[in-house]
Amino acid sequence: MSVIEDNIREIRENIAEAAVKSGRNPSEIQLMAVTKTVDDDRILRAIEAGVDIMGENYIQEAKRKIEKMNVDVKWHMIGHLQSNKAKYAVRLFDMVHSVDRMGLAVEIDKRSAVAGRVTDILVEVNVSGEESKNGISLDEAPDLIRQISLLDNLSVRGLMTMPPWFDDPEDARPYFVTLRELRDRIVAEGIKDVEMRELSMGMSGDYRIAVEEGATIVRIGTAIFGARV
Repeated sequence: MSVIEDNIREIRENIAEAAVKSGRNPSEIQLMAVTKTVDDDRILRAIEAGVDIMGENYIQEAKRKIEKMNVDVKWHMIGHLQSNKAKYAVRLFDMVHSVDRMGLAVEIDKRSAVAGRVTDILVEVNVSGEESKNGISLDEAPDLIRQISLLDNLSVRGLMTMPPWFDDPEDARPYFVTLRELRDRIVAEGIKDVEMRELSMGMSGDYRIAVEEGATIVRIGTAIFGARV
C-alpha cells in the first residue's frame, strides 16, 4: 500500500470520527483531492484509492490533466476564475466553487447556455473579511444568490469558504460556524431554484473541525500528497 493510500485511509477515518462526534452520517461528506501542481501518477494513485473528486485551481493545468488522464472522476474548479475563462470552465468542470460576483455568474450562465447544460456552482464567501482572500462578503452573499437564482443555466448548490490559517485548527471553527449559519439563513428564505446542499470548507489542517461544523466537501491536498515542492 502506498503512502498516498495510507494518507487517504487515515483522512477517511478522521472524517468519519468527526462526523459521528457531531451526530452526522460520514456518508454525507465528500473527500476532494486538491491536485494543484501534483503529477499525474500521484493523482492516479489517489483515484485508485477511491477518491472521485479532483479540485483544480487553474484552467490550463486542469485541461491538460483532464484530457491526458481521461479518468471517470469529477473535476471541480476551486481557484479564482476570471470571467474570460468561463467558456473553458463550463466545458471542463462538473462544479465551480468560486463564484463571487454577478459578472462572473452571468458569463458562466451564458457559456452554459451555449454548451446546452446547467452548471452547478457554489458561491464563495469571504467569511474573514481579509483583503487577500477572494469571495463575496457575508452581508452581500444573500443578494448575490437571489440574483443568480434568476439565471436559467446555473444551479446554486451551496457555499464555499477559506478561513484564515491558524496554528491551532480550533481557531478556524467560528468561520465554519459562520458559513453554516449563513447557509441556514438562505435556506430559510426559500429562494426558488436554490439548493443549499453543499458546504465546501476545510483543508488539510482543519478539515476535522470543518466536518464537525457541517462541511459536506473537504478540500485536501497536502495531507494526501505531501508538501508541494
